[in-house]
Amino acid sequence: MNALGTDRIVHIIPTLDQAGAEKQMTTLACQLRRRGWDVRVAVLTRDGPYRAELEAAGVPVFYVNKRGKLDLSALVRLRRWLEEVKPTIVQTWLFAANVYGRIAAKQAKVPHILASERCVDLWKSWWHFVFDRYLARWTDRIVVNSSGVASFYESRGIPQNKIVVIPNGMAIPERPAGSRQSLLLELKLPPDARLVGVVGRLWPQKSLRDAIWAEDLLKRIRDDVHLLIVGDGPERRALERYCGHLEITDRVHFLGHRRDALRIMAHLDVFWNTSRYEGQSNSLMEAMALGVPVVASDIPGNRDLVVHGESGYLVPRGFQFRAGIAKYTQKILEDPQLGARLGMAGRERIATHFSVERMVDAYEALYRTLTGAGTISAGQLEPTKVQQ
Repeated sequence: MNALGTDRIVHIIPTLDQAGAEKQMTTLACQLRRRGWDVRVAVLTRDGPYRAELEAAGVPVFYVNKRGKLDLSALVRLRRWLEEVKPTIVQTWLFAANVYGRIAAKQAKVPHILASERCVDLWKSWWHFVFDRYLARWTDRIVVNSSGVASFYESRGIPQNKIVVIPNGMAIPERPAGSRQSLLLELKLPPDARLVGVVGRLWPQKSLRDAIWAEDLLKRIRDDVHLLIVGDGPERRALERYCGHLEITDRVHFLGHRRDALRIMAHLDVFWNTSRYEGQSNSLMEAMALGVPVVASDIPGNRDLVVHGESGYLVPRGFQFRAGIAKYTQKILEDPQLGARLGMAGRERIATHFSVERMVDAYEALYRTLTGAGTISAGQLEPTKVQQ
C-alpha cells in the first residue's frame, strides 16, 4: 500500500552512473519509498554506484539491457515489463529514456507520463527536438530543474503549459571527517596552500580550459593557489597537455574520480563552476551546502542558485571571463570574512530553497494532481520556482 493506495511510480533512466540526473532520480526514488510510495526504477543500459542506495531503500531495479542507440528489442522488453508492473505514473529522465520510456509507456497504456529535462541541452540537433516536440503530445508534464531549462525548451517548441519547474534537492551534509592539513599532506601540497577546485565530468560543457587559464592568471599575482580538478572524462589528456603548455602542472592537480569528493570540497577556499551551460549543477549546490564560497559562470542554471554578491559571485561569459574568475577568487582569498559570509549565505540558500524535502513535496503534489488525489493545478506549482 502506497501513499495513494494503489498507485505505482516507475522512473526510467539511461544509467546509474555517478552524475547529476542519476543522483537526483535516486534521491527522489528513495525519499518517495520512505514516504510510503510504491516505486520502481528501470535502467536502459548500465549499472552504476547508485544501485546500492536504491536497493538499500527497498526500490527494485529492472535492467532493460539496451544495446546501441536503436534497439527495438529493448523497447519491446521495456513495454512488456511496464505491462507486467502496471504503473500509474511513468517518469523518464534524459533523452534516451525520454524517447524509449515514453514510447513504451504509451504502448503499455500507462495512465500518466512525465518526462524530465535536466539541462540547457545545446548539444542537441534539430532531430532531437523533433522527437521532443512529438513526444510532448503524449506527456502530461515535462519537469525541468531551473528557469533556464524551462526557457530553453519553450524556445524549442515545447508548450509552456506542459512545463513544471521543480529545482534539484540537496541535503545539507555534515562536515566530512579529516583535517585540511591531512588533505594537504595526502596531496603533497604545502601546508599554507590555498585551494580552489572544480568537480565534474571532464568534457567540453564544463569549459575547464577556462578554469586552468584562470589558475594561470592567479599564479601571476600569488604563489600559493592550487587548482584541484575532481572527476574524469574524455578531455583529461588534452587538459593535462594544456597545463604543460602553460607550464602550470605544479599548480593544477587532476585527482580523477573520488569517492571522498565531499571531503575535498569541504576544504576548498573557493569552488569554481566554469560551465558554458548547466541545468542545475549538483556540484555547485554541494559546495554551497558545505559553506564553501563559490565563483561561477553567469548562465541561466547558475543564476537560480547564486545571488551575485550575496551567496557567491557570477562571472559573465565572454572575453573577460577568465580574468573575472581570477578577480573574484582573489577578492575572496584576500578577505577571509567575506569568504565566510558568502559561504554561510550559500549554505542558507540551499537549505531554504533547495532542500530535498521541498523537492519531494513538489513531486508529490504533481503526482497527486495527475492522479486526481489532489487539487493542485499546474499553475499552482509555480511556487517551486526559485525565489531570489
